[in-house]
Amino acid sequence: MAEPIAARSCWCRLCQYLGAGSATVNVCFPTEAVTISGEIRYFQSVADSGNVMQRGFCPTCGTPLTSAAEARPHLLFIRAGALDDPGLIGPQATIWASQAPDWACIDEALPSYPAQIPPVA
Repeated sequence: MAEPIAARSCWCRLCQYLGAGSATVNVCFPTEAVTISGEIRYFQSVADSGNVMQRGFCPTCGTPLTSAAEARPHLLFIRAGALDDPGLIGPQATIWASQAPDWACIDEALPSYPAQIPPVA
């Protein structure tokens, strides 16, 4: 397994949909360092940041697996729960905190940002 570049907890509205109402934890890897086994299907959408995204999911069970921005093809974001080792890295920041519901549990020990922050690489 490649070393992750970073991990963020995201509260954008799309991630809330993907996370059943909660945030998603997205782990960033260099695209060329990732090997995926099994079939993935993709859904294209435009993120709140304006980035065109390819979102990968399992065609059998529907589990959200990956995200990739067309503007940064060298980076692949994998949902932490989809990793063989989901404890590989925890979130290092919270993004899109301004869209979190009032009941959200946001770790105050982490840097928190109201919207998208610059790419990690």
